[in-house]
Amino acid sequence: MSHRSFTLPDPEIQSEFYADVPFKRFIAWVVDSILVVLLCVVVLPLTAFTGIFFFSFLLLVVGFAYRVITLANGSATWGMRLVSIEMRRADGDRFDLGTAFLHTLGFHVSFAFFVVQIVSIVLMLTTNRAQGLTDHLLGTVAINRVARS
Repeated sequence: MSHRSFTLPDPEIQSEFYADVPFKRFIAWVVDSILVVLLCVVVLPLTAFTGIFFFSFLLLVVGFAYRVITLANGSATWGMRLVSIEMRRADGDRFDLGTAFLHTLGFHVSFAFFVVQIVSIVLMLTTNRAQGLTDHLLGTVAINRVARS
């Protein structure tokens, strides 16, 4: 399946692409967090329940893999797809594996440091493209999905 690339929408002229994106990202994060916990609960018996002793590490690894795989395959996690947003690179293309990995790494680093996460949230709420810190560093953006006919 091929797709045509496009440039990123201008937030002044095409503001509908960025409407409610910070709120949608929050809802997507909640949904994705629940899905990761459920995936870890499913994986737990496969570890002969020893995963209970390192459950937080299991959450980290499964969450990282979930996020990289879903972003690389559809430029959106399942939570993002639910709220109709997708990630795009600076050139307008969808995420590839490398971009998905780097974005996920930045996402996890921002969660590891409270101040970095606060900066990221403030940026999402105040910039015209609703980009977080990782988005600014990579040149990526979350946009509302284009309706398909």
